[in-house]
Amino acid sequence: MSAPTTPGPAVADLLGLVAFGELLAFERMAGDARLAPDLHRRAALSQMAAAEIGNYRRLADRLTALGVPPEEAMTPYVRPLQAYHDSTEPRDWAEVVTKAYVGDAITDDFIREIADALDEPDRALVLDVLHDSRYAEFAVAEIRVAVAADPRVAGRLSMWARRLVGEALSQAGHVAAERAALTALIARGDRVDVPGLFSRLTDAHTARMAVAGLNN
Repeated sequence: MSAPTTPGPAVADLLGLVAFGELLAFERMAGDARLAPDLHRRAALSQMAAAEIGNYRRLADRLTALGVPPEEAMTPYVRPLQAYHDSTEPRDWAEVVTKAYVGDAITDDFIREIADALDEPDRALVLDVLHDSRYAEFAVAEIRVAVAADPRVAGRLSMWARRLVGEALSQAGHVAAERAALTALIARGDRVDVPGLFSRLTDAHTARMAVAGLNN
């Protein structure tokens, strides 16, 4: 693979962020699978977890090829990402799939915004490891099943989704403020438009909530 022309620290920072996110996603999904109401759903979430660890391996291999130890690239993100997951621990299956749908999607949106500034092949790699539509479709279907079984669940999941987004945006703000290389990628110019970025993230979240039949 050819090295990117984007400044090295920016590439390493973003790959490290995504790699640690994939590693945490694997750990979370593997654990959350125990909350599944049946073996079919448990297997489905476990298969998604397996895909996450595969994505982590691809990112770790790319970091190694760039001469950056994966552990070194991931370390700055341990605190904010772990804080997000520790503060948003699901209590049941409905909250598990809502977190998968809402929390992971807004994180993907954040990464996608930054990845657009990368050169190939790193841009393609980062975009390729983000969750595909099948992931969202599974979560939406499960949310709708939960709401159909008990319409009162919609209110609880809507509140849960708002909490997820608030926590995600808070931690994203910390990451953007603390990592100068990532901030430069977000800026793509002379001025950092963090409010504009967060506005786009919020708009995308609002559309997703409507798809799932939840209130924003």
